[in-house]
Amino acid sequence: MALDITNQDDHNDPSKADLSNRTGKPNRHKHRKRRWIFTVIALLVLWLAGVIVYQTHKPLPPGISYESPLYHVKQVRFLQDLTYPNESGKVVSEQQILQRIHEIVDDSRKFLVIDLFLFNNYTHKGQDFPKISQGLTDKLVQHKKNYPDMDMVLITDDVNTNYGSAPNPLLEQLKAAGIRVIVTDVDPLRDSNPIYSSVWRTFIQWFGQSGKGWIPNLMASDGPKMTVRSYFKLVNVKANHRKVIVSEKTALISSGNVHDASAYHSNVAFEVQGPIIRDILASEQAAADLSGGGPLPQYIPDGNDKANDGPIGVRYLTEGKVYKYVLQEIDAAQKGDTLWMGMFYIADEKVLNALLSAADRGVDIRLLLDPNENAFGQEKIGIPNRPVAAELSKRSKERIAIRWYHTTQEQFHTKMMYIHKSEGQSIILGGSTNMTPRNLDNYNLENDLWVSVPSGDPLDKQMEGYFERLWNNKDGSFSLDLSAYQEKSTWFKDVLFRIQKALGFTTF
Repeated sequence: MALDITNQDDHNDPSKADLSNRTGKPNRHKHRKRRWIFTVIALLVLWLAGVIVYQTHKPLPPGISYESPLYHVKQVRFLQDLTYPNESGKVVSEQQILQRIHEIVDDSRKFLVIDLFLFNNYTHKGQDFPKISQGLTDKLVQHKKNYPDMDMVLITDDVNTNYGSAPNPLLEQLKAAGIRVIVTDVDPLRDSNPIYSSVWRTFIQWFGQSGKGWIPNLMASDGPKMTVRSYFKLVNVKANHRKVIVSEKTALISSGNVHDASAYHSNVAFEVQGPIIRDILASEQAAADLSGGGPLPQYIPDGNDKANDGPIGVRYLTEGKVYKYVLQEIDAAQKGDTLWMGMFYIADEKVLNALLSAADRGVDIRLLLDPNENAFGQEKIGIPNRPVAAELSKRSKERIAIRWYHTTQEQFHTKMMYIHKSEGQSIILGGSTNMTPRNLDNYNLENDLWVSVPSGDPLDKQMEGYFERLWNNKDGSFSLDLSAYQEKSTWFKDVLFRIQKALGFTTF
């Protein structure tokens, strides 16, 4: 009975009942609030995960990742820009590509389509570069005045408007002259920085980028200030990275931009004529369609063009089709072949493994790489090429020979692979495409020309001479030993490189 009385007293005691209410209800409320917060977080994580999966695997827009038919032509012209210290130490700049672009403009009469990643005159304070972007702008405007009925189109990347922060005066000058300017909308492309981009697509993209900029321009301190929203878009790190100039007569596929701060970069370009122009225009139409840019000019053969009238095979490739042919050609290389690569960025795992396998088969592999030291006059820390070079040298037991291009204040901006064969067909791949996942795996817009040339052909000899000159420092200081940039901090850069690569939070 005593136990019953105690329980009854506790039950009837108002002070204890009040205490139970005071402690119980808030606890239940707190638990419900925690469950609600957890549910919201869980749903948000699921949503962002779904955005990541979709935006990294969604179907490519029509016409993206393009491979042309095989054509045969009589000639492919090779052009080069080289900056280097000569034998007396004076920095020399040999320039061929921009001059040829101006000539193509002058010679065009029916149409002109130009696609350039960088086309602006923004620089950092205190820098002085040749005014090459204004020069081409003036050339195009004058040509439009001379031939007002001619269809002229410039396709470019949003980086030139500082991601919507400010109009680009050069682009506005072209528009005023009646030249179509298409700023590529790259949002329909897959996301290469998926964790960040999922947040940007969910919460930020709806606010746009335009407005009065107030944040210093980190890309060019003398350029217009940028909005916070423009920086948010920049961090998606995706681009129309193509470089091509095409008229009714010819097409030039290049690794170089017409961009003041890039004026002294070392680059390469290939020029080709014939029906392949139709395929180049088709791939540019796909780029224009991303932004609703309207129909581009059409190529109409003049009656003298034949698809199979020469010894040199050519294909036009964009995006992931470049990847396909890079791996295919490395895998096909055999003992006795020499694989040359001149590359601004190299970081793709499949490409690295293919090179290592080729070295195991006895292929003579020679890589000439940019040391990733300079970016438009600003210092870089050597990622990705320095840790990648150290890894390739170690894993191949130095069977892969690596040298650095001897840059001064410019970049070795070349993106080219050349497989020389003592017999049969040598292979060339050159254009805009770095050997990185961002450039190869259908994230950026890219373009390359694939060339199959008979061993001993003048073009084959020209390619071999180009690399031999740079590798062996003939008449100038073009390249340095691997040890020149393999400093003690390379291990730290390797760790940083792998973290960036895993997260996609990088420009390579």
